[in-house]
Amino acid sequence: MRFAAISAGALAMLSAAGGLAALNGNEDGANDSTAATLAGHRGMVEGTVWIANEGGGSLTAIDAATNRVVTTVAGVEGPHNVQVSPDGASVWTVSGHDGYAAMLSAESLDLHGVVPTGSAPAHVVVSPDGATAYTTNGADDTVSVIDASTMKVIDTIKVGQGPHGLRPSPDGRWLVVANVADTTLSVIDTRTNQLVTDIVVGKAPAQVAFSPDGRFVYASLNGDDAVAKVDMATRQLVGTVAVGDGPIQTYVTGDNLYLLVANQGTEGSPGTTVSVIDTKTFTVTEIVETGQGAHGIVVDPSSRHAYVTNIYGDDVAVLDLQELEVVARIPVGDKPNGVSFSSLPNDAEGGNVTLDLPMDPEVSADEIEDGHEDGHEDGH
Repeated sequence: MRFAAISAGALAMLSAAGGLAALNGNEDGANDSTAATLAGHRGMVEGTVWIANEGGGSLTAIDAATNRVVTTVAGVEGPHNVQVSPDGASVWTVSGHDGYAAMLSAESLDLHGVVPTGSAPAHVVVSPDGATAYTTNGADDTVSVIDASTMKVIDTIKVGQGPHGLRPSPDGRWLVVANVADTTLSVIDTRTNQLVTDIVVGKAPAQVAFSPDGRFVYASLNGDDAVAKVDMATRQLVGTVAVGDGPIQTYVTGDNLYLLVANQGTEGSPGTTVSVIDTKTFTVTEIVETGQGAHGIVVDPSSRHAYVTNIYGDDVAVLDLQELEVVARIPVGDKPNGVSFSSLPNDAEGGNVTLDLPMDPEVSADEIEDGHEDGHEDGH
């Protein structure tokens, strides 16, 4: 089954293969046309794009205004996913290697806390109110519920086989989990932390994306090379549409015009595209070349740019959603996987950080904060 090749943080580490010659995140050496394109997009979007470099054991922060790397945070083994809190103040990641979730300040990059999860955590998400975080634990078929203020697990929920991607509904009422070693989405009531139902959608669902109004949830079907559409009111599958090879992450633009799907393929035969789906007609209207092993995808709040991690190319493609073309390509760390967008800028340019993670993740937030400066390298 294809899912074994894509659930790296949860099931196995991915290998990088090759690269793709393309635009850099600066104008050095670019031709006149390329330089003009890059210059025209400078300052168009403000904020920070966070990348989880699973093979490199690091997080990369990219300035969305300039499409330049501003800092790298090292010290997390196998970070499969990264997630910015709704207010942009904190950044979460998981170590699929060591079995924990960590939260750091987006501004200072100080480590706020670490909490053990289930075995082989893959993704972490944060509730819309910022109070709760959830991780999928791929090796024990559970979701961990974490109190963000105390950095303690307050509940563990049994779901389907191989839980991988997950997202809360826009109102925070529901949590939907894609079970990549199964054929189902698990729906969790966040008020009770109870599994409500499992919805059969197709082979190896890898990630989900909600429409902005919460009416529909879409799931990439890695084993079917398709995307499923589910009505949340009836909890019924209402349709599927074929996309590229080995679809992984999905994202709906804030204006609800497009559903974007990253087609990773496999290491031996990498996918290189993002499928652009019209949400009204639920049909693929465009296929855009983005890079080797297109995996993670996020869209800025203005719906102007999408950011795609290319797991076999070790870079991030910036996709203009009006022109539907790649306008920048930014080299990052090894095997870039998860991606998240913060509307807050990061001013830590040139200041790389190594987190001083405790040997025992059972460390309280207060204990971490008491010694937060120990994790910074000289120069930051």
